[in-house]
Amino acid sequence: MDLHRRRSVLVRMRSDGRQLGKMVRFNNDPAPLKREIAKAGPHAKVVSEATLGWYWAADVLPEAVAEVHLAHPLGVKALAYRRVKNDERDAADLADLLRMGQLPEAWLAPPRTRELRELVRGRHKLVNLRTN
Repeated sequence: MDLHRRRSVLVRMRSDGRQLGKMVRFNNDPAPLKREIAKAGPHAKVVSEATLGWYWAADVLPEAVAEVHLAHPLGVKALAYRRVKNDERDAADLADLLRMGQLPEAWLAPPRTRELRELVRGRHKLVNLRTN
C-alpha cells in the first residue's frame, strides 16, 4: 500500500509475485480500506511505508484481520532512483520486498507510544518557536 495524505493506492499480490486484479486508488478512510483488504482474504499481509499519516492505517488494518508491516523509509530509499516512479509501482515494490523477505522494517509503535511521541514533537516545536 502506498499511503498519501488524501488518497492511497493498494496493490494485491500473490505469494509468487503475480498481481491480483488491478491496483485500487481510494480516499483515506477506514471503511474503503477495510473493504479492499477484505477482498485479499483472511490474514492478508499489508506493507506500507512509515511516512506522515501512517497511524490511522496501522490502527484500522488489525481490525480488518490483516498483518501490518511498516517499511523503513531510509531502507526503501533506493526505490526513488527508478526510471518509472508512480504510486502503483511503489506499492508493488513494497509488496515484492515483503514477499521476498527483504523488507527493511520499522518499529510499529503501539498507540500509547505514538501519543507520547506527538506530545514530545509538539513541545519541541513550541520550544523552537519560543527560542527563535
